Amino acid sequence: MPASSAPLGLGLLLLAATLLSAACSPSNPAAGTGAGAPSVSGDRGAALYAQNCVPCHHENGEGVPKVFPSLSGSAAVIGDPVELAQWVLSQKRPASIPAGRYPTQMLLFGWMSDADAAAVLTYIRTHFGNTAAAVDPATIAKAREK
Repeated sequence: MPASSAPLGLGLLLLAATLLSAACSPSNPAAGTGAGAPSVSGDRGAALYAQNCVPCHHENGEGVPKVFPSLSGSAAVIGDPVELAQWVLSQKRPASIPAGRYPTQMLLFGWMSDADAAAVLTYIRTHFGNTAAAVDPATIAKAREK
């Protein structure tokens, strides 16, 4: 291998590792202030979805067939919000998601505050063709207790 290609290969490897780490790391898009900070719960949910869920479920919520589930019309998404919260926060699988249906595991988002978890769950329950009720922080707190 020519000496000049080694730094490029290393640079690409570091870039890939950085992008993967960013996609799987907790994020706080509203931590700063200014024009770019989300101002309402819906904006917060959209920002959290974009930063934490898009790598698997994609921007349109369709996921990847047989790898990552679609959020559109999903019984787990539009069903009991406590069960959904338990799934997202601690991988407690709802009955509506049979074991072995997908070869991947849901990442844990237990690090989210109750308000942030409520915002992102409300976002997925009210987007992608879903019309389920909003989720409030008290519902998230109840899910953590079970």
